[in-house]
Amino acid sequence: MAGRVAIRAQPVLGSGGGDSVPLALLPGRLLDEELLPAWLPALGAMAARAGLEGWGWGRRPVIITSSNFGVGSLYAHRHGDKDPRHLEHGTPTSSVELVRGSLGWGPDITVISHACVSAHLGLLQASRRIAAGVADEVLVFSYDFLSPFVTGGFHALKILNEGFPAPYQVRETGSIALGDGAAFAVLTAARGDFQLIAQNVFNEHHHFTANDPSGSGFHRVLQGIVPALQGRRVWLKGHGTGTLEAGRLEAEAFATLFPDSPLVGWKGSLGHTLGSCGLVELAIVAQSMRTGRAPGTVGTRAPCFTSNVATEPFALGAADAAICAGNAFGGAHAVLALSHA
Repeated sequence: MAGRVAIRAQPVLGSGGGDSVPLALLPGRLLDEELLPAWLPALGAMAARAGLEGWGWGRRPVIITSSNFGVGSLYAHRHGDKDPRHLEHGTPTSSVELVRGSLGWGPDITVISHACVSAHLGLLQASRRIAAGVADEVLVFSYDFLSPFVTGGFHALKILNEGFPAPYQVRETGSIALGDGAAFAVLTAARGDFQLIAQNVFNEHHHFTANDPSGSGFHRVLQGIVPALQGRRVWLKGHGTGTLEAGRLEAEAFATLFPDSPLVGWKGSLGHTLGSCGLVELAIVAQSMRTGRAPGTVGTRAPCFTSNVATEPFALGAADAAICAGNAFGGAHAVLALSHA
C-alpha cells in the first residue's frame, strides 16, 4: 500500500555474475541453491498457518502448484558446486516429496504445473473436488523460488533486463522482475471469509511464448465469467508483468469488458512469482477486501495503455467482488472472481 518495492538489481546468474537484473529474493537467501534448500524453513513457517495435521489423508487432499519446483537444485548439480546431493530434490516429484515429508503430510498429493497459471489451475481443481463432494476441504499450496536457471532463461528472452517493471505503462522497452513467492489457500464448502464465485481458463495454443496479437485470448477468458458478475461492482487485479504487448492486450480486454472498474498489477513491487503468482497476489486481494483499500500499480506512472489503470492506492467503496487474472507462455489464460462469503 505504501508503494514499497522488494526488487533489487542483482547479478542474473548469482555467483556466476552476469548483467544486473531486478530480482526479489527471500530475505537472506542467495540466488544460488543451497543444501538443504534455504527456502524450506520458510515453507514450514507458512504451512503452519494452515495447520499441519491431517493434510494429504482421507477427505483432506493437497494440491501443490509450481513452475520451478527443484530446478535450481538441478542447475546447482550441473553448473554450481556439482554436489550429487542436489539431485535428491531436483525434480518436481522429489521436490514435492521433500516438502511433503518435512511437513508431515499424507500421500494424497496432486501436482499441477502450467507456467504462470499453475496456482489458478490448482484453485480450479480444488473447487471442482469440493463441488463434486469428494473432499471436505482442499489445501492448495504453491511455491516458486528463483535460481540462475530461471533468471538466465528469462534474461535470454530479453524481457528480464536492466529495467524495472512498470506494468501497463506506455514506454519504449518492456521489462519484468522475478521474485521468490509462496502462498496457500484452504477451500471448503461451507465456511470461510471469501467465496470463489466464478472461474474460467482458456488456452490459445498460439505460440511457444507469445499471445495471439488480436488479444482474443484475453477477451475469451474474461467473457466466461461475465454472466456470474451481472449486477456486481468489481475491481480488477491483472497479471501485469511489465511486458509491452501482453500488458496492452490485457489492459484493453479489461477496459472493453469492465470499463468502469479500476485495474491494478503488483509485480512492480513483488516481482513475478511465476507459477505461484495466482495465490501470492490473491492473498493481497483478500487483505485489500478486508481493509476496504487496494494498492495501486506500483512502479507505474502515466501514460498507461488504458485510462482505468490505477497507479495509486484506492478505496474499494461499493465494489463487492474482485477479478484476478493470470496469463502464461503459449497463450494460457486463467481468471477468478472473489467476493466476501
